[in-house]
Amino acid sequence: MTDLPAIARALDDLRARLVAAAAADDRWTRAHPAHRGSAENLAHYVALRHYDIRSLQNDLASWGLSSLGRAEAHVLASVDAVCRAVASLADLPENPPPPPPVGFDDGERLLERNAEALLGAAAGDRRTRIMVTLPSEAAEDGAVVAGVVAAGAELVRINCAHDGPDAWDRMIAHVRRAERACGRRVTVTMDLAGPKLRTGAVVPGPAVVKLKPIRDALGRTVRPVQARLVHPAADGGAPAPDAPPAIPVTDAAWLGRRHRGDRIVFADSRGAKRAFVVVDIGSAVTVELADTAYLVPGTPLRVGEDATEVGGLPTRSRAMTVRIGDELVLDRDTAPADPDAGTLRIGCTLPQVFEDTRVGHRIFFDDGRIGGVIEGAGPDALRVRITDADLKGSKLRAEKGINLPDTDLQLSALTDDDLRDLPFVVGHADAVSLSFVRSADDVALLQDRLAELGGEHLGVILKVETVSGFENLPAILFAAMQSPRVGVMIARGDLAVEAGYGRLAEVQEEILWVCEAAHVPVIWATQVLDRLARTGRPSRAEITDAAASGRAECVMLNKGPYVDLAVRFLDDVLHRMSEHQRKKGALLRRLRSWDEPPAAR
Repeated sequence: MTDLPAIARALDDLRARLVAAAAADDRWTRAHPAHRGSAENLAHYVALRHYDIRSLQNDLASWGLSSLGRAEAHVLASVDAVCRAVASLADLPENPPPPPPVGFDDGERLLERNAEALLGAAAGDRRTRIMVTLPSEAAEDGAVVAGVVAAGAELVRINCAHDGPDAWDRMIAHVRRAERACGRRVTVTMDLAGPKLRTGAVVPGPAVVKLKPIRDALGRTVRPVQARLVHPAADGGAPAPDAPPAIPVTDAAWLGRRHRGDRIVFADSRGAKRAFVVVDIGSAVTVELADTAYLVPGTPLRVGEDATEVGGLPTRSRAMTVRIGDELVLDRDTAPADPDAGTLRIGCTLPQVFEDTRVGHRIFFDDGRIGGVIEGAGPDALRVRITDADLKGSKLRAEKGINLPDTDLQLSALTDDDLRDLPFVVGHADAVSLSFVRSADDVALLQDRLAELGGEHLGVILKVETVSGFENLPAILFAAMQSPRVGVMIARGDLAVEAGYGRLAEVQEEILWVCEAAHVPVIWATQVLDRLARTGRPSRAEITDAAASGRAECVMLNKGPYVDLAVRFLDDVLHRMSEHQRKKGALLRRLRSWDEPPAAR
């Protein structure tokens, strides 16, 4: 066991190093006055994590002392407290140091103050807020917004990559009505889309609708397939999520002449003779079909001599199949790619890729489902060797994300579209999220634009979704803390692809630690209770993920038909976990799980 005087010397040396490192780093001195102490604490934490102090931790633990494992929120205060304990045990003279910038009682208070300023107050007695991404339907249907707010969401998120100012304005109006109904404030955040690095278009397939009934093992129809015959000019409102597919017809009057029991005969695209049976009359004519059929525009539909035609149908999206070992050409030309061509080729929406990418760099498509290595890099095309795909081949479609974790893309985080959207955001939102932030310069650019628009009051949320954003996070935080209200979102989708799925948990932890040192609130995002929001039933794994998310100050749920159910479920999970854990620390409340029944006592 290491003697106490040696431990005291090691602690004194560690403290001196931390103070010297912060004195040499003037970035914290430029922080907003409300964040000055927090920024200095961040400088101490960054310095602390440049050293391996595991041996010192073991020595401290062997004497029953704090091992500094929970020092994030108050680094120097933690070191000073352990120094005093060692001095007392060893009967050494104490030399009280200057007061630390953040005391023990300050760290949690500062974090909660900053979280409330950016995110709003948490509902009930849980400390972690819930944010919900609004779908496009929220612009027209106020019940969508009212449902998630009533379920307990304290924040809503509008993604500027979709819809437009008119729709956003209606969404926010619905939010304000919902908050008045619930009697509490709801924070509105808006995500700037950022650079769109995606695959180009693919030549579409034919305009056709396939209708297929359910059959048993012997091929007999056990449940006919249903469809809705509609006229495009009729406004029947948005159909239910589980409504049968709609087939447009060219003659509205023909639809009005239909009755239950009518047989509508037609020959499908293969010449097969088929017949619909009308089973319901309403805003649409609901029909049933006992056999498989393919309908295309212009297909005649007849009831006796009374006829109409199938109207315009959307073309079917297509994909190209890529397999391990294939060569795929990523092209500056975004003309639609033809899956039937002899070579695999697809466009890229961001020309800067062809300037910055080098041979040997990794590339991923479609949230990492397809991976490859760049074997040839030119000004107009990249040759990619596919190294990761399903054994039977993976489908690559249009508008799928592209990740280049090894490439330093010389791009501004603010695009022309973002700059056009920013005045609306300043005038309507409570906070703005900066997507694909990579450096402190990205943050400074946003701050400058906000200042020009009179939006310095706006909260700023930094989305960490790239390796460069993670590696530059301390510098990004120092820059962001020049604003009065700031937070970080762990965008785990793109981050997992860029950092690697195996490293995501480690990266996630490190982001939580460094943000706690800066007293900056964190939003835990991407696929939280995703299956529950989509289907109404959670998976086992996502329940444990939801429980772990309580270590952040906010959790984001994505849209889905059952998202209000997901909000209620998450509210219950967060409430339970808040009694067991706060950040890294376990809370040892009394457990009744293993109490002996009265008869056993």
